Amino acid sequence: MKLNNYLYIKYKESFRGMSMSKLPFFIAITATAIALVFFMYATDAPAYGGSAPETCANCHVMDSQYENWYHAPHQKFTECVDCHLPHENIVAYYLEKGRQGAKDVYAFSTGNIPVAIRASAKTKGIIQSNCIRCHQVTVESVMMGPQPFDRYCWECHRNVSHGARGASAVPYQDSILYPIK
Repeated sequence: MKLNNYLYIKYKESFRGMSMSKLPFFIAITATAIALVFFMYATDAPAYGGSAPETCANCHVMDSQYENWYHAPHQKFTECVDCHLPHENIVAYYLEKGRQGAKDVYAFSTGNIPVAIRASAKTKGIIQSNCIRCHQVTVESVMMGPQPFDRYCWECHRNVSHGARGASAVPYQDSILYPIK
């Protein structure tokens, strides 16, 4: 009982110098902090700052993209962020990661999810620059040849990054076969 009285007195003393106008502000800040910690725990939010492809596959609309990548040649060497985010510097990387994440959250929150997922013009530019960044020697050989360099790499190499296109044999991700976060 003495411990409870001691704790109560210490608790009461901690608010002694605080005016009543500051108390609601203090409670609001504390409640916000608790809510943010709970949100981060419940949604595994820190995982979305990482680069694991399993995190990208958390969205049900990404099942076929993840499955195709999982069986494609690039799966052994790349993750989603290697192709889909810029690598000029860390600021550009995280700004684009935030932009794409915010766009996805908006789509899921409003129910405005596209039937077919397609890269935007900005994303196509990022992917193209990453193809060139990783395959610079090959690209230099192609540019020296007779073929004009006026199209995207995946127009010729369609099955490389995400594998064969078309209907999936498993329309929903099988977590036994494909690891998910």
